Parts: sequence; C-alpha cells; structure tokens
Amino acid sequence: MTGKQKNSGVEGFLAPLSARLARLRGLEAAVFWESGGWPDAPAEILEPEEIVFYLEGLVEEGFCLEWRLVGLADAPAQPDHLRIYVWENGAAPPGPEAESLVVIAVQRQDG
Repeated sequence: MTGKQKNSGVEGFLAPLSARLARLRGLEAAVFWESGGWPDAPAEILEPEEIVFYLEGLVEEGFCLEWRLVGLADAPAQPDHLRIYVWENGAAPPGPEAESLVVIAVQRQDG
C-alpha cells in the first residue's frame, strides 16, 4: 500500500505495516513526538519486535499517528527505516523528508 491513506481502527492502521515488517526484518523505527513543535531528532528508536506493540497502545489511547517507511535517496526502493510521528492536539507531522530520504509508504491514523 503506497501513498497517504486514512483507516479507522487498529487493524486497518497496523495491517499494512505488519505485513511490511514481516518482510523487512531488522527495520528499526525512529519515533518523533510533537510537543509544541516537531523535534529534529527522534525521542526514541524502536527495535523491530517493539514497533507494532508500541503503536497498538498509542492507537487505543487515541493518539494521532503517522508512519512513514523511508529509503535513502541513493537507493529509493530499499527501505532504510520507519519514522513514526505521534501527536495529540498539535500540528500534523512535518512535510517532506530531508533530501537524503525518500518516502516509500505512508499511513495516518487520526485519534
């Protein structure tokens, strides 16, 4: 599933990601929390086995979330890592990634 899509419910949001993670073993996630603005650096890095469990809890608690599967600009088809954006009432995640990154897939869950 590519492009930006909205789904309701935990399953609709996590199923495409779970399928990708099953194929992309070893993929880590950088988590960014909005708190009066978006930080430049992630708040934490999740190991592959933590990602879906972490997101399930946040969806159930009503947080807004967006995950982006990104690759490096010099190998745009090869996923490099996952970026997870979490917010409540603040601004939606920042626009396009740095020039060195290419977004392969995006999915958003509004709280």
